[in-house]
Amino acid sequence: MKFKNKYYPLLLFALLIGVKQLCAQTGVIKVACIGNSVTYGYGLANPAQESYPAQLQKLLGNQYQVLNFGHSGATLLKNGHNPWYKTPEFKGLIASKPDIAIIHLGLNDTDPRDWPDYRQNFEADYAWLIDTIRKVNPQVKIFICRLTPIFSGHPRFKSGTRDWYWQIQNLIPLIAKANHVALIDFNKPLHSRPDLFADNLHPDKEGALILARAVYSRLTGNYGDLKLPAVFASQMVLQRDKPIPVYGTANAGVEIIVKFKDVVAKTKTNENGEWKVTLPASKAGGPFQMTVGTKDTCIIINDILMGDVWLCAGQSNMYFPLNRSAEANTAMRTASANTKLHLYKLSPQAETDAVVWDSVSLAKANKLDFFSGSWKACDSSSAADFSAVGYYFGQRITRDTGVPIGLIEVAVGGSPTESWIDRYTMEHDDQLVDMLNNWRTSDYEMAFCRERAAINLKNAVNTKQRHTYEPCYNYEAAIDPLTRFPVKGVLWYQGESNTHNPELYSHLFITLVSSWRQKWGADLPFYTVQLSGINRPSWPVFRDTQRKLQKKIPNMQMAVSFDLGDSLNVHPTRKREIGERLALLAARYTYHQPVKTNSPEPLTATRQGNQIVISFEFAAQLKTANNKDLIGFELINKKGQSVLPIAAIRGSKVYLTIPAGENIKAINYAMQPFTRANLINEVGLPAPTFTMQLHEKENVFY
Repeated sequence: MKFKNKYYPLLLFALLIGVKQLCAQTGVIKVACIGNSVTYGYGLANPAQESYPAQLQKLLGNQYQVLNFGHSGATLLKNGHNPWYKTPEFKGLIASKPDIAIIHLGLNDTDPRDWPDYRQNFEADYAWLIDTIRKVNPQVKIFICRLTPIFSGHPRFKSGTRDWYWQIQNLIPLIAKANHVALIDFNKPLHSRPDLFADNLHPDKEGALILARAVYSRLTGNYGDLKLPAVFASQMVLQRDKPIPVYGTANAGVEIIVKFKDVVAKTKTNENGEWKVTLPASKAGGPFQMTVGTKDTCIIINDILMGDVWLCAGQSNMYFPLNRSAEANTAMRTASANTKLHLYKLSPQAETDAVVWDSVSLAKANKLDFFSGSWKACDSSSAADFSAVGYYFGQRITRDTGVPIGLIEVAVGGSPTESWIDRYTMEHDDQLVDMLNNWRTSDYEMAFCRERAAINLKNAVNTKQRHTYEPCYNYEAAIDPLTRFPVKGVLWYQGESNTHNPELYSHLFITLVSSWRQKWGADLPFYTVQLSGINRPSWPVFRDTQRKLQKKIPNMQMAVSFDLGDSLNVHPTRKREIGERLALLAARYTYHQPVKTNSPEPLTATRQGNQIVISFEFAAQLKTANNKDLIGFELINKKGQSVLPIAAIRGSKVYLTIPAGENIKAINYAMQPFTRANLINEVGLPAPTFTMQLHEKENVFY
């Protein structure tokens, strides 16, 4: 897909000489790497030493001879603009009679000169190449590769490359099966590493090494010793009442034995070193022990509880620790009493405060090795740094249900919604895909995020240095490893870094919820927090956007928090009330308890003479906080001017008296950035920020 460098003819000549010499050798396993510029090593300072075939040679050692038959710009299609079978490398391949062939072709076939006209020939042309290699050595072992990534910064991405790339990508496993060849996935180890692709197409030296390791492991079966995901550890909580997946990696073909309670499950790792067993669903209880072993290794996991696992995610108000909350002293003194509550906090390598990240943090960010943590039983020490909102939620749920609760905290201060969505989903959304490239200078991102990232990344040398505010990053580094671990539901407290664009946020959040549910394979409940009150002018519209989302997204409920806000502080300290409001929602909608849990929600408003009557649900009897006069309502006239009405409560309705001569088109409640609006229901839950517009034909506000 790119041009050869000026030394290419010399390198090719040397390669052909080497092929002739190898033909005379015996006892050396010849590995032919067939491909395009990615195989050749385009863009590398020294392809002869840094390309993936060259690095594969170093990994395999002297018993193997690795030959690089990469030709920049080559297509698999025989009618393509630069078909590989017409290149000198093809002749070199035939002369070499390889024992092993690794084919990585297809990237250049996404060219508009190729795929639109000749796509129907792709499978047949691939089969022809496979058959041709077999003719020169019937004993050859052939591997074909799923394609390395093409990232969204590529100039043809939206105009065709993206869609044609995935059409080809989806064909490759079918071609492997039809032609009885093996498959190597070159996409999976690199699809979350845009930092390794300066031009969005060609991996750098580190990326080439990752490809070399993928081939090495596939050829040798060496994937390292037995490993479990980090979330499998002593004191963990497993989701009750659902089949229990236990999974990990080990060397290919190794028998894995899992023992849990009275069940023994056995399996073998596949050719990619992956294994999984599914244990029967289990009721709440514990503690239990699990052992996972091979003939050489045994991992013992102790103090396992069966219960409900809740994921606590978002930005700084979810990250806000218990020891800084308003009732911290009392909470921490009693934390040890929560014997059925276990906590798993994934802490970031570096904070997103106004500090410059060091080289270690920059490197870990790029490698997606940025979050770490361990399961801990709840006590004053483990609870101190844990999410205050999450802790209070878990405390209330364990108390009300008697069921063990595991809380997983994954939160990053200042992180925008787009950082929590997976790349494939964003790439295939014609609106969101434009957020991926050059995000540090993009107006899609809040100015705060761009400015703070610039401080954190001041010492970065890679122009594509990763950061926790980057679109997709937190999904790739923190959420993706959890998606195979069953959870009960999600607590979400985020939005502060998307208030600059409520319309975009609405699309982002709908996308996030849908994609997470797809990834977990379950209709996870989402319990969210409407942002607090603060003197920031964009927040009222954003709060109303959040309210409207719960009507658009099934199995989602929202806890109101504006009444707990601070006019100057984006991190209000009264977290207990928020955690308990979320717990009330879960009590009703997840645990089906007969409790009143919702804030009063406006249904309709009708004009009756000189009054507007607003009906509310989730309110048998409306009242005001502290029994003061009702405040927070304003009427908007046809000129867009704010008019204060006289407001009164009668049962579950609010009556607003319209000043004489005013023609009203909208109703606002709590639509000031920081507000003392005080409408509550009989159980003390506050009405949310909302606005209702007049529909003149019906004379009704919605």
